[in-house]
Amino acid sequence: MSSPFSKSMTFRKDLKIQDDEFVQLRDFIYRQSGIYIGDNRKYLLENRLANRLKENNLKSFGEYYYFLCYDPNRKGELNKLFEVITTNETSFFRNPPQIKVFQDVILKKLISEKRSNFQKVLNIWSAGCSTGEEPYTMSIVLHELLKEELPLWKIRITANDLSSGVLAAAKRGVYSQYSLRTTPPEIVKKYFDEDSPGRFIIQDRVKKLVEFGQINLNDRFQLKRVPRSDIIFCRNVIIYFDDEVKKNVISSFYDNLLTGGYLFIGHSESLHNITRAFRPVHHPGSIIYLKEG
Repeated sequence: MSSPFSKSMTFRKDLKIQDDEFVQLRDFIYRQSGIYIGDNRKYLLENRLANRLKENNLKSFGEYYYFLCYDPNRKGELNKLFEVITTNETSFFRNPPQIKVFQDVILKKLISEKRSNFQKVLNIWSAGCSTGEEPYTMSIVLHELLKEELPLWKIRITANDLSSGVLAAAKRGVYSQYSLRTTPPEIVKKYFDEDSPGRFIIQDRVKKLVEFGQINLNDRFQLKRVPRSDIIFCRNVIIYFDDEVKKNVISSFYDNLLTGGYLFIGHSESLHNITRAFRPVHHPGSIIYLKEG
Protein backbone atom coordinates (compact mmCIF):
# COMPACT_ATOMS: atom_id res chain seq x y z
CA MET A 1 0.00 0.00 0.00
CA SER A 2 1.37 3.44 -0.91
CA SER A 3 2.20 5.94 1.82
CA PRO A 4 -0.36 8.70 2.48
CA PHE A 5 2.62 11.11 2.54
CA SER A 6 3.20 11.23 -1.21
CA LYS A 7 6.22 13.12 -2.53
CA SER A 8 4.11 14.63 -5.30
CA MET A 9 2.16 16.88 -2.93
CA THR A 10 2.47 20.63 -3.36
CA PHE A 11 3.12 22.54 -0.13
CA ARG A 12 0.94 25.58 0.46
CA LYS A 13 2.79 28.49 2.06
CA ASP A 14 -0.47 29.94 3.39
CA LEU A 15 -1.37 26.74 5.24
CA LYS A 16 -3.17 27.41 8.52
CA ILE A 17 -3.49 25.09 11.48
CA GLN A 18 -7.11 24.22 12.26
CA ASP A 19 -8.38 24.24 15.85
CA ASP A 20 -8.68 20.45 16.07
CA GLU A 21 -5.20 20.01 14.56
CA PHE A 22 -3.76 22.45 17.08
CA VAL A 23 -5.33 20.51 19.95
CA GLN A 24 -4.04 17.19 18.57
CA LEU A 25 -0.47 18.47 18.17
CA ARG A 26 -0.45 20.44 21.41
CA ASP A 27 -1.60 17.42 23.39
CA PHE A 28 0.87 15.15 21.57
CA ILE A 29 3.76 17.50 22.41
CA TYR A 30 2.63 17.66 26.03
CA ARG A 31 2.44 13.86 26.33
CA GLN A 32 5.89 13.43 24.80
CA SER A 33 7.78 16.22 26.53
CA GLY A 34 5.71 17.92 29.22
CA ILE A 35 5.95 21.19 27.26
CA TYR A 36 2.60 22.95 27.30
CA ILE A 37 1.62 25.30 24.50
CA GLY A 38 -1.25 27.60 25.48
CA ASP A 39 -4.21 28.45 23.25
CA ASN A 40 -2.81 31.95 22.76
CA ARG A 41 0.32 30.50 21.12
CA LYS A 42 -1.40 28.71 18.28
CA TYR A 43 0.39 30.95 15.79
CA LEU A 44 3.75 29.90 17.25
CA LEU A 45 3.06 26.23 16.64
CA GLU A 46 1.84 27.01 13.13
CA ASN A 47 4.97 29.04 12.29
CA ARG A 48 7.47 26.64 13.80
CA LEU A 49 5.98 23.50 12.26
CA ALA A 50 5.44 24.90 8.76
CA ASN A 51 8.92 23.86 7.61
CA ARG A 52 8.48 20.38 9.06
CA LEU A 53 5.38 19.90 6.90
CA LYS A 54 7.30 21.17 3.87
CA GLU A 55 10.28 18.93 4.62
CA ASN A 56 8.05 15.86 4.82
CA ASN A 57 5.83 16.86 1.87
CA LEU A 58 2.68 16.94 3.96
CA LYS A 59 -0.35 19.00 3.05
CA SER A 60 -1.93 19.56 6.47
CA PHE A 61 -1.09 19.71 10.16
CA GLY A 62 -3.43 16.77 10.63
CA GLU A 63 -1.24 14.67 8.35
CA TYR A 64 1.79 15.77 10.32
CA TYR A 65 0.13 14.54 13.51
CA TYR A 66 -0.58 11.20 11.80
CA PHE A 67 3.04 11.08 10.65
CA LEU A 68 4.29 11.60 14.24
CA CYS A 69 2.03 8.84 15.52
CA TYR A 70 2.36 6.14 12.90
CA ASP A 71 5.07 6.68 10.27
CA PRO A 72 8.11 4.33 10.39
CA ASN A 73 10.33 7.44 10.49
CA ARG A 74 8.46 9.05 13.38
CA LYS A 75 11.32 8.69 15.88
CA GLY A 76 13.67 10.81 13.80
CA GLU A 77 10.95 13.34 13.17
CA LEU A 78 10.20 13.53 16.90
CA ASN A 79 13.74 14.83 17.43
CA LYS A 80 13.17 17.45 14.74
CA LEU A 81 9.91 18.43 16.44
CA PHE A 82 11.69 18.92 19.77
CA GLU A 83 14.27 21.12 18.06
CA VAL A 84 11.73 23.52 16.59
CA ILE A 85 9.43 23.84 19.62
CA THR A 86 12.20 24.55 22.14
CA THR A 87 14.06 27.83 22.33
CA ASN A 88 17.83 27.45 22.40
CA GLU A 89 18.86 31.04 23.14
CA THR A 90 21.97 30.84 25.30
CA SER A 91 25.56 32.02 25.67
CA PHE A 92 28.70 31.36 27.67
CA PHE A 93 28.73 32.96 31.14
CA ARG A 94 25.04 33.81 30.74
CA ASN A 95 23.56 35.75 33.66
CA PRO A 96 26.81 36.93 35.28
CA PRO A 97 25.33 37.40 38.80
CA GLN A 98 24.39 33.70 38.92
CA ILE A 99 27.75 32.60 37.55
CA LYS A 100 29.49 34.79 40.14
CA VAL A 101 27.52 33.10 42.96
CA PHE A 102 28.25 29.68 41.44
CA GLN A 103 31.98 30.41 41.24
CA ASP A 104 32.69 32.59 44.28
CA VAL A 105 30.25 31.18 46.82
CA ILE A 106 28.75 27.76 46.05
CA LEU A 107 31.71 26.04 44.39
CA LYS A 108 34.26 27.45 46.81
CA LYS A 109 32.15 26.24 49.74
CA LEU A 110 31.67 22.74 48.32
CA ILE A 111 35.30 22.39 47.29
CA SER A 112 36.47 23.44 50.74
CA GLU A 113 34.12 20.95 52.43
CA LYS A 114 35.18 18.11 50.14
CA ARG A 115 38.86 18.85 50.65
CA SER A 116 38.32 18.70 54.43
CA ASN A 117 36.58 15.33 54.10
CA PHE A 118 39.19 13.98 51.65
CA GLN A 119 36.42 13.36 49.12
CA LYS A 120 37.47 15.09 45.92
CA VAL A 121 34.38 14.09 43.95
CA LEU A 122 32.03 16.63 42.40
CA ASN A 123 28.94 16.01 40.27
CA ILE A 124 27.10 18.81 38.49
CA TRP A 125 24.01 18.41 36.31
CA SER A 126 23.08 20.79 33.50
CA ALA A 127 19.46 19.88 32.79
CA GLY A 128 18.45 21.57 29.53
CA CYS A 129 22.00 22.22 28.35
CA SER A 130 21.07 23.34 24.80
CA THR A 131 24.15 23.70 22.57
CA GLY A 132 26.61 23.29 25.45
CA GLU A 133 27.42 26.84 26.53
CA GLU A 134 26.20 26.27 30.10
CA PRO A 135 28.06 23.03 30.96
CA TYR A 136 31.22 24.23 29.22
CA THR A 137 31.02 27.44 31.27
CA MET A 138 30.94 25.27 34.41
CA SER A 139 33.99 23.36 33.20
CA ILE A 140 35.88 26.59 32.54
CA VAL A 141 34.99 27.91 36.01
CA LEU A 142 36.28 24.67 37.57
CA HIS A 143 39.53 24.95 35.62
CA GLU A 144 39.92 28.51 36.88
CA LEU A 145 39.22 27.55 40.50
CA LEU A 146 41.14 24.30 40.82
CA LYS A 147 44.01 25.00 38.42
CA GLU A 148 46.80 22.43 38.89
CA GLU A 149 44.71 20.59 41.48
CA LEU A 150 42.07 19.66 38.89
CA PRO A 151 43.61 16.25 37.93
CA LEU A 152 43.32 15.19 41.58
CA TRP A 153 39.55 15.53 41.45
CA LYS A 154 36.89 13.24 40.02
CA ILE A 155 34.54 15.69 38.33
CA ARG A 156 31.55 14.92 36.15
CA ILE A 157 29.28 17.48 34.51
CA THR A 158 26.21 15.66 33.19
CA ALA A 159 24.65 17.70 30.38
CA ASN A 160 21.23 16.73 29.04
CA ASP A 161 18.73 18.11 26.58
CA LEU A 162 15.57 16.98 24.85
CA SER A 163 16.89 17.77 21.37
CA SER A 164 19.42 15.46 19.73
CA GLY A 165 20.25 18.25 17.28
CA VAL A 166 21.48 20.70 19.91
CA LEU A 167 23.38 17.90 21.67
CA ALA A 168 25.23 17.12 18.45
CA ALA A 169 26.18 20.80 18.17
CA ALA A 170 27.28 20.81 21.82
CA LYS A 171 29.56 17.83 21.28
CA ARG A 172 31.18 19.54 18.28
CA GLY A 173 31.95 22.54 20.48
CA VAL A 174 32.17 25.11 17.67
CA TYR A 175 30.81 28.57 18.43
CA SER A 176 30.35 32.01 16.93
CA GLN A 177 31.27 35.36 18.43
CA TYR A 178 27.61 35.75 19.39
CA SER A 179 27.77 32.76 21.76
CA LEU A 180 30.75 34.41 23.45
CA ARG A 181 29.16 37.84 23.79
CA THR A 182 29.05 37.65 27.61
CA THR A 183 32.44 35.93 28.01
CA PRO A 184 35.50 37.81 29.31
CA PRO A 185 38.06 38.20 26.45
CA GLU A 186 40.82 36.63 28.54
CA ILE A 187 38.66 33.49 29.00
CA VAL A 188 38.04 33.27 25.26
CA LYS A 189 41.77 33.51 24.60
CA LYS A 190 42.59 30.89 27.23
CA TYR A 191 39.99 28.19 26.52
CA PHE A 192 39.05 28.57 22.83
CA ASP A 193 40.93 28.21 19.57
CA GLU A 194 39.89 30.57 16.76
CA ASP A 195 40.40 28.48 13.64
CA SER A 196 38.93 31.17 11.35
CA PRO A 197 37.57 34.69 11.90
CA GLY A 198 34.55 34.51 14.21
CA ARG A 199 34.69 30.70 14.56
CA PHE A 200 35.79 29.44 17.97
CA ILE A 201 36.43 25.83 19.04
CA ILE A 202 36.27 24.85 22.71
CA GLN A 203 39.44 23.13 23.88
CA ASP A 204 39.48 19.40 24.65
CA ARG A 205 40.44 19.97 28.29
CA VAL A 206 37.12 21.79 28.77
CA LYS A 207 35.18 19.07 26.94
CA LYS A 208 36.77 16.36 29.05
CA LEU A 209 34.68 17.16 32.15
CA VAL A 210 31.33 17.12 30.31
CA GLU A 211 29.20 14.10 29.38
CA PHE A 212 26.28 14.79 27.06
CA GLY A 213 23.10 12.73 26.69
CA GLN A 214 19.50 13.06 25.56
CA ILE A 215 16.87 13.19 28.28
CA ASN A 216 13.20 14.01 28.65
CA LEU A 217 12.63 15.89 31.91
CA ASN A 218 9.05 14.65 31.89
CA ASP A 219 10.25 11.05 32.23
CA ARG A 220 10.99 10.31 35.90
CA PHE A 221 12.63 6.98 35.05
CA GLN A 222 15.20 8.72 32.83
CA LEU A 223 15.89 11.27 35.57
CA LYS A 224 16.50 8.52 38.11
CA ARG A 225 19.48 7.34 36.03
CA VAL A 226 21.33 10.64 36.39
CA PRO A 227 24.16 10.42 38.98
CA ARG A 228 23.42 12.11 42.32
CA SER A 229 24.42 15.75 42.06
CA ASP A 230 26.02 18.40 44.23
CA ILE A 231 24.65 21.16 42.00
CA ILE A 232 21.87 21.24 39.42
CA PHE A 233 21.44 23.95 36.80
CA CYS A 234 18.02 24.07 35.11
CA ARG A 235 17.70 27.61 33.86
CA ASN A 236 14.86 28.89 31.67
CA VAL A 237 13.43 25.41 31.15
CA ILE A 238 10.55 24.93 33.59
CA ILE A 239 8.80 27.98 32.13
CA TYR A 240 7.70 25.67 29.30
CA PHE A 241 5.91 23.27 31.67
CA ASP A 242 2.50 23.43 33.30
CA ASP A 243 2.22 23.30 37.10
CA GLU A 244 1.92 19.51 37.33
CA VAL A 245 5.03 18.84 35.24
CA LYS A 246 6.95 21.60 37.04
CA LYS A 247 6.22 19.93 40.38
CA ASN A 248 7.27 16.51 39.07
CA VAL A 249 10.52 17.84 37.59
CA ILE A 250 11.47 19.84 40.69
CA SER A 251 10.65 16.83 42.88
CA SER A 252 13.01 14.72 40.76
CA PHE A 253 15.71 17.36 41.15
CA TYR A 254 15.23 17.30 44.91
CA ASP A 255 15.60 13.51 44.96
CA ASN A 256 18.70 13.71 42.78
CA LEU A 257 20.50 16.34 44.85
CA LEU A 258 22.77 15.27 47.65
CA THR A 259 22.05 16.78 51.06
CA GLY A 260 23.55 20.25 51.09
CA GLY A 261 23.24 20.48 47.30
CA TYR A 262 22.08 23.50 45.32
CA LEU A 263 19.58 24.13 42.53
CA PHE A 264 19.99 27.03 40.08
CA ILE A 265 16.96 28.05 38.01
CA GLY A 266 16.44 31.00 35.66
CA HIS A 267 16.67 34.45 37.23
CA SER A 268 13.05 35.15 36.24
CA GLU A 269 11.80 31.78 37.53
CA SER A 270 10.69 30.90 41.05
CA LEU A 271 9.83 27.82 43.10
CA HIS A 272 7.44 29.83 45.27
CA ASN A 273 4.25 28.14 44.01
CA ILE A 274 5.88 24.82 43.17
CA THR A 275 7.51 23.48 46.33
CA ARG A 276 8.61 24.40 49.84
CA ALA A 277 11.17 21.58 50.00
CA PHE A 278 14.12 23.86 49.23
CA ARG A 279 15.39 26.77 51.26
CA PRO A 280 15.87 29.86 49.08
CA VAL A 281 19.25 31.49 49.69
CA HIS A 282 19.46 35.13 48.60
CA HIS A 283 22.57 36.55 46.95
CA PRO A 284 23.09 39.84 45.07
CA GLY A 285 21.09 39.53 41.86
CA SER A 286 20.32 35.86 42.40
CA ILE A 287 18.34 33.33 44.45
CA ILE A 288 19.76 29.81 44.82
CA TYR A 289 17.81 26.88 46.28
CA LEU A 290 19.40 24.69 48.96
CA LYS A 291 18.48 21.11 49.85
CA GLU A 292 18.93 20.99 53.60
CA GLY A 293 19.57 17.88 55.65
